[in-house]
Amino acid sequence: MSTENALLTILVDRINNDTLVLPTLPEVAIKVRQAADNPDVNLMQMSDVIAQDPALSARMIKVANSAIMGRAVKVSNLQQAVTRIGLRQIKNIATAMAMEQLFVSNNELIKGYMGKAWQKTLTVASHSISLMEFYLQNQKHTSLNRDSITLAALVYNIGVLPILTEAERHPEVFANPSFLAHAIQKLSGKIGSSIMTAWEFPKEFVDVAQSWADPTYKPSQVSYVDFIRVGAILEGTLQVSDKSAALQTYIDKGVIPSMQLFSSDEYNDMLADVKDMFS
Repeated sequence: MSTENALLTILVDRINNDTLVLPTLPEVAIKVRQAADNPDVNLMQMSDVIAQDPALSARMIKVANSAIMGRAVKVSNLQQAVTRIGLRQIKNIATAMAMEQLFVSNNELIKGYMGKAWQKTLTVASHSISLMEFYLQNQKHTSLNRDSITLAALVYNIGVLPILTEAERHPEVFANPSFLAHAIQKLSGKIGSSIMTAWEFPKEFVDVAQSWADPTYKPSQVSYVDFIRVGAILEGTLQVSDKSAALQTYIDKGVIPSMQLFSSDEYNDMLADVKDMFS
């Protein structure tokens, strides 16, 4: 059996036997989510939880000053940022901003792959979040919201992490990048849904991780998966034979107003602003 097939067999067996080591949610994200679930928590207490992580604190201030939050007046400290974002949205947005902590490795080879995976995730996320902003401008009564798309777009491809971690024990497979891409395409959805379930995330996030790249999954209503798929098509992560035809599907569904959106100054300004949140 080739090294590639051996790795694939190992991964499949561990998935089926529930023995695959899944990543754990970053500690600060756990604390934020626990605090947000406490009905008695206030903005000051939430600020104190986030302040335990200086990098996350700085990023939350960036979010508060971004176009998606209106940014009429700049905030300069964490408490102002939490107040502007609000307790309802802080749980998902803070969790999303902590995701980068998972895409790290002490192995230089794996570190490179994880770095590339994270950068692709950020590009897809930036498109998905920007698209959602334009969608929300015209859809006042939708249940979709910006904090959920922010988190969904940063965990949609979380299933690559255990694959790369397992592959670390089989460095020969990195001589064949196409195999690794095949393993990720074949297994990352199932692994991603297992991670979302283990983290006790709501079903909408499980569905995103499991089905974003599954062509047979076609929700009739506009969903978070649609925005992530459009972002993945634009970034090139989701391979399609005809990009224009693929995007037309989402114009017909009402996710995108028209192809002209992507060349507009408004969209590209929004996209640049969202990307800046992650820098």
